[in-house]
Amino acid sequence: MSEHVGAAPIDLDALLEAGDSPDAGALVVFGGTVRRHHDGKSVTAIEYSAYEPLAERALAEVEAETMERFDILSCLIRHRVGKLEVGELSVVVVVRAAHRAEAFEAGRYAIDTLKKTAPVWKREAYADGTEVYLQGEPLPGAGA
Repeated sequence: MSEHVGAAPIDLDALLEAGDSPDAGALVVFGGTVRRHHDGKSVTAIEYSAYEPLAERALAEVEAETMERFDILSCLIRHRVGKLEVGELSVVVVVRAAHRAEAFEAGRYAIDTLKKTAPVWKREAYADGTEVYLQGEPLPGAGA
């Protein structure tokens, strides 16, 4: 069973509970949702796909790297796959730390890094009936 990637809605309460610590004075939650517009087009849904074994490893590595780089107590990441409607939560990063500065920095680092490294792709569906696979950010070391 996947821990980081899956089709089920993200259980934010479970993530908050899993990372809870009496030593945490700061909690930062980033949630990415499907928005209803992109480049002037009306978005109706996004379908996320991933090579799950590699995506699992990539997201676990982002969590571990974030823990190593920042003075934080926990970093938990979840990403959905499948067809998501406008407003649905597609990705969540939950960080706990003793202080807010570290929590904010670590949360920003985690979401930015996973966007660059995780093998998760998306296809947007538009109100005019068209669909487009969106170009992601290049993977490190890819192309030149």
